[in-house]
Amino acid sequence: MTVMGWTDDRVEQLKKLWEAGLSASQIAAELGNITRNAVIGKVHRLGLSGRAKSPSSAAPRQRKARPAQHMMRISRPMARGNTALAHAFEVEAEAEPVAYDNVVPMSQRLSLLELTEATCHWPVGDPGSNDFFFCGGKALTGLPYCAHHSRIAYQPASDRRRDRRPAGK
Repeated sequence: MTVMGWTDDRVEQLKKLWEAGLSASQIAAELGNITRNAVIGKVHRLGLSGRAKSPSSAAPRQRKARPAQHMMRISRPMARGNTALAHAFEVEAEAEPVAYDNVVPMSQRLSLLELTEATCHWPVGDPGSNDFFFCGGKALTGLPYCAHHSRIAYQPASDRRRDRRPAGK
């Protein structure tokens, strides 16, 4: 395929087609022997990117009605011993050492080589430091983390979005 350069005539044709509201793909097809990306690049180099939108594309579209979605709600335990999360993951609540605020009992801390499927894989500290370790608590069935770290790792999407918003909005 022969690639044609940007002659003055092709640049003028590009400008007219762009102002007429054609898409980059349509312009590429009209000019021939040029890609959509080449058109986009030239448009930006020429400073043509600020064209006015047509009234039909500026009008807001109506959203399609979505069917009701079934969501699994997990209540967040407020105090130690609350078994709501354990029941949500279909495990029985047990008295186990729980890591709160990165306070993990020394006897529970594990290195990478000591981890198993039954232990919590939550990393604590800087992996480059000698003080780095994994939680090592009893992992919930089918999950890599203990109950406490599962509450941190598996937050509902609405909570994650709310936490990212700047304060006051």
